[in-house]
Amino acid sequence: MKQLSSFVKERRKEVKLTQEEFAERAGVALTVLRKIEQGKTNLNMDKVNLVLRMFGHELAPVKSKDLIK
Repeated sequence: MKQLSSFVKERRKEVKLTQEEFAERAGVALTVLRKIEQGKTNLNMDKVNLVLRMFGHELAPVKSKDLIK
C-alpha cells in the first residue's frame, strides 16, 4: 500500500498544482500539506481528509479484525 505522503505528493503533481495552490483549494494551511507530504505522523485526521477528498478518498478507522480477512 502506498504511503499517504507519496500518494498526496504524486497526485498533486499530476494535477499540476503547487503546494500553495493545492492547500488553498483543499482548505488547509500550507503547513498541513507540507507535513503530510513529508510523512509526519502526528496529523489531524480531519485535515488529512480535507486533502484526500480532493482525490475522492477518505481515511476512516478500521477494526483490526477486518484487516485479517
